[in-house]
Amino acid sequence: MIIRKSQIRVDESNLKGGKGLVKREFIVEGDDLRNKAKLFSKITIPVGNSIGMHDHVDDFEVYYILKGRGKVLDNNEFVEVNEGDAIYTADGNKHYIENIGDEDLVFIALVINE
Repeated sequence: MIIRKSQIRVDESNLKGGKGLVKREFIVEGDDLRNKAKLFSKITIPVGNSIGMHDHVDDFEVYYILKGRGKVLDNNEFVEVNEGDAIYTADGNKHYIENIGDEDLVFIALVINE
């Protein structure tokens, strides 16, 4: 199956009570994930905006940074992340990501069911 760019659903909203709006491009979703995952998307966070604090209990999430500079919560410590870094959150841990750079922060997000 080929999913063309024109077929990808795009949403701009405030996520998890973060700062400002975040753009999500839902690359694969719904039944195509076969209950193995909840989300496979490309996320763009404008400068100064963020995804608010949230946890993962019955699933885990991986972010892979494609472009930009961000700040994430990792093991209760805020850490800077950059292009090529990956962030993994599971086991009831909380996380947060904010764009602290001077360009869009762009990453792939994958939420997999436990």
